[in-house]
Amino acid sequence: MNPPQIISEPSSPTELPPVGDLFVEITAGLADSDNLEAQLERFLVPVVRLAGAQAGAVRALSSDGTRMQLVGSVGLPQEVMQAERSVERHCGACGQAVEHGTLVWAGDLKLCAQRSHGEDYFGHRCSRVLAVPLRHRDQVLGIYNLFFDSEAQPGPDITAVLRSVGELLGLALHNARLEREHLRAVVLHERQMLANEVHDAVAQTLSYMKMRLPLLHDAMLQHDDERSLRYHADLREAVSDAHASLREILTHFRTRMDPKGLLHALQAIQAGYAGRTGIPLMLDNRAAELKLTVEQEVQVFHIVQEALANVAKHSRATRASVLIEQGSRQIDITIEDDGAGLPSTAGSAADRAPASERHFGLEIMHERAQRVGGALSIQARPGGGTRVRLCIPMVTVSLKGSS
Repeated sequence: MNPPQIISEPSSPTELPPVGDLFVEITAGLADSDNLEAQLERFLVPVVRLAGAQAGAVRALSSDGTRMQLVGSVGLPQEVMQAERSVERHCGACGQAVEHGTLVWAGDLKLCAQRSHGEDYFGHRCSRVLAVPLRHRDQVLGIYNLFFDSEAQPGPDITAVLRSVGELLGLALHNARLEREHLRAVVLHERQMLANEVHDAVAQTLSYMKMRLPLLHDAMLQHDDERSLRYHADLREAVSDAHASLREILTHFRTRMDPKGLLHALQAIQAGYAGRTGIPLMLDNRAAELKLTVEQEVQVFHIVQEALANVAKHSRATRASVLIEQGSRQIDITIEDDGAGLPSTAGSAADRAPASERHFGLEIMHERAQRVGGALSIQARPGGGTRVRLCIPMVTVSLKGSS
């Protein structure tokens, strides 16, 4: 039999037959479907019909590039499909199509017949195979095969169309891989954020409890009821704080920040704040544009959320406000209330937030700000109350070389 024939690229533009409907069908199917593999298989039907073939198959290169995996097929016997499910990258005409990035026409199908374990398809019902690369730019991502029962090779007009179809499907495979990589990165980012949230909200409280336990143990051994009750109250309070923090984290991760962005999320907080807390909240946005990364927006949202939660729990305020201003290189966010102000060492225990809750909460806010390159300050507000000021550097976008 003749060796596989590499069909070279045309030296001049070839007039294509009227196949506009075919490209519309393939493009629409790839755009509308969430299941790319099903659509790759579905596109074979009109392509097989156009080329005058009897069957077709689509193969995608594995992630390590060493094998070709069968994605879908039309018209192949079940035994052949099973045998062709995964083949080596350099196997036969398919391997040459991957290696050279061009169409390969083959009549020597001994390797295919051997993989089929004596099945009489290759060399009998199938006389010729055409391998078309799925190419995106200079990268081959897979191939599709057309199987013919005669030795008549498709003409140059048809091969030009088949080559264009391969490039269209190569683009679809490329985009699908980018989408999978993006999804994987998003999942990993979400997991890391969840780990950070649990560490920030719970780990320090557990450390506080660990330090209190020996004190409680010693007080109990000494039959010091006053100290025992005090340390027991501290531990009970810390457990309540940890439980509340975990519930808050789970709530946040079930209902993430408004996908429309930080401003919409803050507007949502404002809309329900007075109803939940009895404290009117004013949101004043004076920034022309919030040029922040997604990570910055998430951390700013949680800082503002925590600051407003502190206002509701500890300040005894009658009103609160969030002011957003834009500097030359940063966004300034100020949260104020007219309440009792920062806790001092004086006063009764009822006037002061528990040390574990207030101290760790403020520390977490500082850590969030530092995580995205920002700075947080907390000070007394002139006239009474507390002022929390957050400064976050804006993202600078260079127009040079942008598309």
